[in-house]
Amino acid sequence: MSGHLAVDPDMDRLRVLIASTPVGALGSGIGGGVELTLHNLVYGLGLRGHHVEVVAPANSLHVGERVHQIDGALQISAQGLGREASTELPAGSVLAAMWSHIGSLQDEADVIINLAYDWLPFHLTQFFDVPVLHVVSMGSLSDAMDHVITEVERLRPGRLAVHSAAQAVTFPDPSIFRVVGNGIVAERYDVQLTAADDAPLGFVGRISPEKGLEDVAELSARTGRRVLVWGILQDKEYWRRIQADYPGATLDYRGFLPTDDLQAQLSSCAALLMTPKWVEAFGNVAIEAMAVGVPVIAYDRGGPAEIVDHGVTGFVVPAGDIDALVEAVARIGEIDRAACRQRVDDEYSSAAMADRVLEWIGDVIAARVRV
Repeated sequence: MSGHLAVDPDMDRLRVLIASTPVGALGSGIGGGVELTLHNLVYGLGLRGHHVEVVAPANSLHVGERVHQIDGALQISAQGLGREASTELPAGSVLAAMWSHIGSLQDEADVIINLAYDWLPFHLTQFFDVPVLHVVSMGSLSDAMDHVITEVERLRPGRLAVHSAAQAVTFPDPSIFRVVGNGIVAERYDVQLTAADDAPLGFVGRISPEKGLEDVAELSARTGRRVLVWGILQDKEYWRRIQADYPGATLDYRGFLPTDDLQAQLSSCAALLMTPKWVEAFGNVAIEAMAVGVPVIAYDRGGPAEIVDHGVTGFVVPAGDIDALVEAVARIGEIDRAACRQRVDDEYSSAAMADRVLEWIGDVIAARVRV
């Protein structure tokens, strides 16, 4: 065991190395919520005085003290694979190259935080001298991932975290995870405390089946409400099918926008709709909406249902219940938009998230020192 690990994260400057997702460069949007989580962690840990470097695919945006840009073939996202899918690496894998580079940097780090939902980083945990912690970004999707995650707990207990309790319960043993929530750089978001009488609704997310945009389209068709849609158009056929199946819906696609542009447009909405067909690990767009004062109407499925305080920052409705969605939209004027922003400042700021992660790091380091 390396002696330099005996530090108190509240007192000393930690050297933190964060491993990004290998499915796309930072800033591309391909990494979805993982990109936002990474930016938030870098900012929050920096606020607390710690040194943070990032290892990410080539052409990534610069964040933290330094971004190590790694060339290689991008990894296929696990969310599109089946339960029994095998573990695969493409030729010239960027994931393999990233973790080879991380291995060469471990003597310069006190802790490594992995954000990739891929088999290789979990398997490598036992071979590193420096503690590798994993923020698991999705629910249980494959038997191979479930097995290797469980092995991390058996060999290196205390190294696993998730964003929500709802995410944890999708795995065989929820008790192996620490719930650390998530956060955003709230200072980047300008709150709008009022909405126009004819304000549109909003939807933010990848245009792909698991996000449930068809339910939003049905809501729009039934109520006549206009919906602004932002996100990567990942499945063009799915988008065309929605338009064909719901000709009465008014969906205004605005594309994928960087954070500053998105929050400026989103703030004009009356509410954000979250209608996932799968278990969202957290739901970063919920706290982004609340940060600009926009209430959230979410299905009672996954992380968003834990974020939204029913009747205070929005409404939680039964999954798949379009009638309940319609009723919630009709009641959205009951929500105090200032309360939405206050909840973000109190629980989902960068500083709050960083403090939860630093407490976790401190527990891991203390456990190593006792060994």
